[in-house]
Amino acid sequence: MSLRINDTAPDFQAQTTLGPIRFHQWIGDSWAVLFSHPKDFTPVCTTELGYMARIEAEFTKRNTKIIGLSIDPVDDHSKWLADIEETQGTRVKYPMIGDTDLAVAKLYNMLPAEEPGTSQGRTAATNQTVRSVFVIGPDKKIKLMMTYPMTTGRNFDEILRALDSMQMTAKHRVATPVNWKQGEDVIIAGSVSDDEAKKLFPAGWKAPKPYLRIVKQPR
Repeated sequence: MSLRINDTAPDFQAQTTLGPIRFHQWIGDSWAVLFSHPKDFTPVCTTELGYMARIEAEFTKRNTKIIGLSIDPVDDHSKWLADIEETQGTRVKYPMIGDTDLAVAKLYNMLPAEEPGTSQGRTAATNQTVRSVFVIGPDKKIKLMMTYPMTTGRNFDEILRALDSMQMTAKHRVATPVNWKQGEDVIIAGSVSDDEAKKLFPAGWKAPKPYLRIVKQPR
């Protein structure tokens, strides 16, 4: 099954380091970040899990829950989390899914649906495509997907930046330009006519081209 932006995020039940969950119920009326790992005790993922633990409060401020996934048993996750706390200086408090039957990885198109077997005997290399980030809205729709190679650590500051953009543009009829950061100017959405824009943005806008209408970030 192929997944695209604005598809409903597949629901599932799973065991986690914080107990069993049903995914949609766990999300509730929050946003969510699901990020996956090919194997426990892998070096790049160790740094990623630690960094996400360090900045979890930033996601909480944005009404966003974090959940990790790795294709290994939950008992192994618990041992790995101890290593992460020791080496990264931060305790992981968000849940980590144990995906030993590969069900969630297949459901989210990170492994082929016909992939045989379980986590037993598999290596990080055989699971290398399980390196995706999914941002999911309160409507349970997929808002963003990113997949990284195993040797390249993910940039979770970029996920925060993108989350700020998605949350703002969900409320206001604007888009964000390249490399936009919180507080910078934005662009009036192309779906907004000039007549509508005059009502929405009475202070006016700069327009170097008719289709490029720049305004202050809505508050």
